[in-house]
Amino acid sequence: MAERVVVGMSGGVDSSVAALLLKREGYQVVGLFMKNWEDDDDDEYCSTRQDLIDAAAAADAIGIELEAVNFAAEYKDRVFVEFLREYSAGRTPNPDVLCNAEIKFRAFLDHALRLGAERIATGHYARTRSREARLELLRGADRSKDQSYFLHRLNQAQLARVLFPVGELRKPEVRRLALEAGLPNHAKKDSTGICFIGERPFREFLNRYLPKKPGPIVTPEGRRVGEHIGLAFYTIGQRKGIGLGGAKGGSGEPWYVAHKDMASNTLTVVQGHDHPLLLRTSLEALDASWVAGAPPRQGSRHGAKTRYRQADAACTLRRVAGSGISVEFDAPQWAVTPGQSVALYDAEVCLGGAIIA
Repeated sequence: MAERVVVGMSGGVDSSVAALLLKREGYQVVGLFMKNWEDDDDDEYCSTRQDLIDAAAAADAIGIELEAVNFAAEYKDRVFVEFLREYSAGRTPNPDVLCNAEIKFRAFLDHALRLGAERIATGHYARTRSREARLELLRGADRSKDQSYFLHRLNQAQLARVLFPVGELRKPEVRRLALEAGLPNHAKKDSTGICFIGERPFREFLNRYLPKKPGPIVTPEGRRVGEHIGLAFYTIGQRKGIGLGGAKGGSGEPWYVAHKDMASNTLTVVQGHDHPLLLRTSLEALDASWVAGAPPRQGSRHGAKTRYRQADAACTLRRVAGSGISVEFDAPQWAVTPGQSVALYDAEVCLGGAIIA
């Protein structure tokens, strides 16, 4: 019998083409639509219902079965609770990284194995490679769409069970394949929202779950220039939504969030995109996870990303102690944000990463 592969189908074109390619390669393909969020499901910002319709239409065009599964409880327990805890502590978490590690490549993988699958597949722009009895996680061939940053917490056992069928393709090729195959979602707009929040106004969403705790907004010199609504609602490097549009300052340049002091409930802002307080030459990070199962050697040279769209920054891994690391950059990095992830690379290979402290 052909190998059974369960494909996570989101309703988007990437996962649909992943299923299409595997079907053409002779796999026994089953589509799986994951519902991860139930709160305000009928809200204008929640597209779950339409996404399921799109996934079902694509599965029908490909000629495969589609199952829908509800992981909302697992999502709340494993991702959302941690998401709120991090924001409450003044950090800015990356829920997409945690969602991949806990839901898409854990709960989903476990469910697929129960369905008799040998492997799962997703529409991520990433690749894998076997080298010296180890699996490596590689960037996607389309560097503008590469999603290895979001996958850096995957381990050897997870990578051994996953296929990334569109990892070798560029986005225009994916859309062309979908159009030629008659997939109804071939021109569907890419989702840009956080995995469970969608496109809704973020502060409005966060305000439903976290209390407001107003406090002073000050300059580095200690001059009070306004009042914030709660430190959880701001992130390092933020420019819009600070509420200082009319506030005067020496340089006349825009204001940016530079620091959050949880003890005094104070938000420090600076003027100018390249203010020294927005630049960092090093970082400390915790809860490290390495694709190979072991960290790179101390003193090794790498490229690092501290946010998804960032170009690689040349750096040195200065310290490895337990699950903590220290990274020193060749050039100052802008708005390095506690709670976000730093991922380390050797050229095309994503080695893993840690949570910026």
